Amino acid sequence: MGVKGVLLFCLLTFLSLPVGAANKNFTVVIDAGHGGRDTGAIGLGKVKEKDLTLKFALAFGRLIEQNCPDVKVIYTRKTDTFVELYRRAEIANKNKADLFISIHINSLPRGKVAHGFQTYTLGTSKRTGKKTGVLENLEVAKRENAVIFLEKDYQQTYHGYDPNSPESDIMFEYIQDKNMENSVELAKYMQKYVCQATGRQNMGAQQDNLAVLRLSSMPGCLVECGFISTRDEESFMNSKSAEGMYARGLFNAFLAYHKHHGGSKSISFQPVSKPEVVPEVKPEPKQEMKPEVQPEVKTEVQPEVKPEAKSEVKSEVQPERQPEVVPTTQPVVTSESLGPVFKVQILAGSVLIKAGDARFKGLTNVGYYKDGGLYKYTVGESANYNEINRLRREISDKFPQAFVIAFKDGVRMDINEAIREFKGGKKIKR
Repeated sequence: MGVKGVLLFCLLTFLSLPVGAANKNFTVVIDAGHGGRDTGAIGLGKVKEKDLTLKFALAFGRLIEQNCPDVKVIYTRKTDTFVELYRRAEIANKNKADLFISIHINSLPRGKVAHGFQTYTLGTSKRTGKKTGVLENLEVAKRENAVIFLEKDYQQTYHGYDPNSPESDIMFEYIQDKNMENSVELAKYMQKYVCQATGRQNMGAQQDNLAVLRLSSMPGCLVECGFISTRDEESFMNSKSAEGMYARGLFNAFLAYHKHHGGSKSISFQPVSKPEVVPEVKPEPKQEMKPEVQPEVKTEVQPEVKPEAKSEVKSEVQPERQPEVVPTTQPVVTSESLGPVFKVQILAGSVLIKAGDARFKGLTNVGYYKDGGLYKYTVGESANYNEINRLRREISDKFPQAFVIAFKDGVRMDINEAIREFKGGKKIKR
């Protein structure tokens, strides 16, 4: 069979896939990273990566099983068991999977901080800078197709097909290109829908030479749900609500991909709630309110802070992120400061609470600002970040999850930028 014949056969095969996809079961393999004696990364609060990945993988799989009758779900593990990396890819290959999704949790060395959701597909990266993984993946595709030699009369059935011929190399490279193209498409859906459902920072889709991806012979990706080494992300991922959020985000990303590749158009996307989930405030005076999540920030101890009276400020919605740089300089504090003003946020709710309410736990001079229909309550006000962070620590016994926010010209601003400006010691108007 000549080169043109092989290419024609290849093209006809791929052009027929979308038509036939709706008439056959679509198989997705969901891989919960680590397991058993392989704990994966461990957070500051001792949460283990292997437990989070299993929880998210099973919840994600259940949504597919409940909503997509044309999809078969296969798990690389459903319990706390150890599965070798090569076995995970092998499970996908042997089951002729159409898609492979591996779930992991990110981590950084102690002292380093980062936030966000990432997706990886097979390819070269700045870290590896090599194409060895891509070439190995091409050999996997050849090996998986070599199974036809076990079939009776394979020469007649496949018209003299030889997986080691130059013509076949062209076909396999085409197949690999399509798989990588589809993997990138899936990664984009993951970034869009998971970040939308969880409120995690979008760190973008990346490429790397990862074992579970280079050893599999179908489109796939590896997701990093967040940084377990960052305290507030660890707390979020280990919360009761996170399981449902990640499951819905992963499901919606999968559904978008499946619909684009021949799946049923009638299946609905899972509804997602606001990423910042805050319980409603009830008017009863003794009812407890749950505070928002606190990003931990190391800082120096400064003199006592005298918080000022409340003021209403309308702001833009900004994600709460932990700064990597802690300021050490102390600019002069005046009421006419042109720089950022720092406050401690303690509570949030949909009902306005009167001064002296028991939910403020004895704190006076509590202010608030409105943001997206919510009243967000603050104490303290200073251009000195260290003073406000000291106030946060002083009230941590009453509000352990309180955190520092910043405003500039009456508008809520990113806390990282505010601290950088504070550290820079910009001139302050007297």
